[in-house]
Amino acid sequence: MEYMLEVVILPVSDVDRSLAFYTERLGFNLDVDYRPSPDFRVVQLTPPGSACSVQIGVGLTDAEPGSVQGLYLVVPDLEAARAELVERGVDVGRIRHKAPLDAWQGGFEPDVDPARRDYASFAEFSDPDGNAWTLQERGFRRS
Repeated sequence: MEYMLEVVILPVSDVDRSLAFYTERLGFNLDVDYRPSPDFRVVQLTPPGSACSVQIGVGLTDAEPGSVQGLYLVVPDLEAARAELVERGVDVGRIRHKAPLDAWQGGFEPDVDPARRDYASFAEFSDPDGNAWTLQERGFRRS
């Protein structure tokens, strides 16, 4: 049996502001913007290359706007991804990496992991409501 995660609902306070952030700043694709009544609207957005989408809207959740934490976007080149988002106006934190790598309760050091190991390097940002995202590097290939 396969179990595929397809959608994560994000609580937001202003759907149009969030729609602009996710499409214009992050480059997510707009899949659906369905508003059959003033009490219900579903906007589905998908990160480029992802099989999982996010939904924002009206009448989707009772969760507090900005309450979702720990969302990960995995990228093959963290430095390039961070630079692209910063250029688009996203406030992305500094890159850091696990040190030592084998101790998850250990600390962090600045910049990408020197060996560019999978799952070792991170940078964080939030959407306009405070839903927290982490960029994580996996699959880096030296050119």
